[in-house]
Amino acid sequence: MDTGVGRQKGEAVKNIADIDPLELARRRPEWSAAQPMTRQQKRAIVAIVLVIVVALIFAPLRTAQILIGFCTLFYVISTLYKFAVIRASLSPSAIMRFSPEEIASVEPREWPIYSILVPMYKEPETLKQMLNALIAMDYPADKKDVQFLLEEDDDLTLDAARTLTMPPGFRVTKIPPSFPRTKPKACNIGLYLAKGEYLVIYDAEDMPETDQLKKAVLAFEASPENVVCVQSRLNYYNPRQNVLTRWFTAEYSAWFDLQLPGLSAMRAVIPLGGTSNHFKIDVLRDLMGWDAYNVTEDCDLGVRLARAGYATRMLETTTWEEACSVLPFWIKQRTRWQKGYIQTWFVHMRRPWKLARELGFVNFLHYQLLIGGGPFSVLINPIFWAMALVWFLFRPEGVSHLFPGPIFAAGAGCLFLGNFVFIYINLLGCCKRKNDDLMWWALLTPIYWLMMSYSGWRALFQFFHDPFVWEKTQHGLVKGASE
Repeated sequence: MDTGVGRQKGEAVKNIADIDPLELARRRPEWSAAQPMTRQQKRAIVAIVLVIVVALIFAPLRTAQILIGFCTLFYVISTLYKFAVIRASLSPSAIMRFSPEEIASVEPREWPIYSILVPMYKEPETLKQMLNALIAMDYPADKKDVQFLLEEDDDLTLDAARTLTMPPGFRVTKIPPSFPRTKPKACNIGLYLAKGEYLVIYDAEDMPETDQLKKAVLAFEASPENVVCVQSRLNYYNPRQNVLTRWFTAEYSAWFDLQLPGLSAMRAVIPLGGTSNHFKIDVLRDLMGWDAYNVTEDCDLGVRLARAGYATRMLETTTWEEACSVLPFWIKQRTRWQKGYIQTWFVHMRRPWKLARELGFVNFLHYQLLIGGGPFSVLINPIFWAMALVWFLFRPEGVSHLFPGPIFAAGAGCLFLGNFVFIYINLLGCCKRKNDDLMWWALLTPIYWLMMSYSGWRALFQFFHDPFVWEKTQHGLVKGASE
């Protein structure tokens, strides 16, 4: 992928007025979700819908069988894919590890300046905790370049910042109000004001392990030149607050401790987490930072890195976050994440053959299953659950006609074996984190999947109706750093 260098290598700017946080959308609109769908994509969707409607009118049974067969094939492939990813996570290359002894062995040494961006909006209650966490990080104080990215009209957080004494190297960067009001837009401003060789994003409530920056530096130095991003693992410091945080913790443990390391071992596209991803700052500037219009900007950036020929690796270090503990806030957060995946899929599928050439055929398949398959599965799941429920309760003749022999066998296998696999992955995640008491709650994750499907349909509606709305996650709902 032609990166189209944003600024000269190593160049930083001094004045916010000189920064264009929408540079990617202006200079490379084909890479940005500023236009959610191209005209050709809209025409293709309309054509597909019309073909399906006409086919259902003239051959309803056969058309329904074909659609169900396609979805069943997708379920089979997804189940086998999960098996492969989890198996790959056992590889020694799945995650980079550095022990305290290895870190100590390189001391004393000159550590590079490390830039840290902390975007915040209306979160005065977490500011002091975040400041203390960054001060406590085991990294030379004169090498920390920290920016708290606060919106100019966020008086609550700005007032809270004024009451705190920040050490040298820590500063507040005021983000001028402009459309879109998103985290990636703020991060783009912070990126071009950063002074470091490396850069990391932390969310407002994060508590990274104290040696994370040193581990990231060692990871970059031990990796090939094309490794430009290192993703830390994420988990929660309030897993037992309520049933929602228990489910959320099981899901995150499976994703960051098993699935992402497995993808790393397979050298696949890595959909980055929204925090604790560490970058070589020059490459990030060359790629013009984040797409300010994409509400899951981290996922999109992971794909753009892969398309440009760069690689991401997983690092064995944890950033502890606050699991969303209130259902309405969780719904909004999950809606935004899934809408961002839909945005990302449409952006990079504008020219599918070009995407396949840049990623390679195998990585192109990874992309379809990871970025497209996730939203697709949560959208179709309720339909198949409803059909299964109707079949078990009433055994209507019509439903059985929709599932010819091979499709019924594959569907039954997915219903029992596939769902077992997905639950078992969450159980493994809990076990890996030594959260054995959460494993019982992981058995109830089908309820959690229903909530995800509701969020998925909400995300699809928003994608067409209000694609750029940023439904912010509410933090500060738990007292203390552990529970």
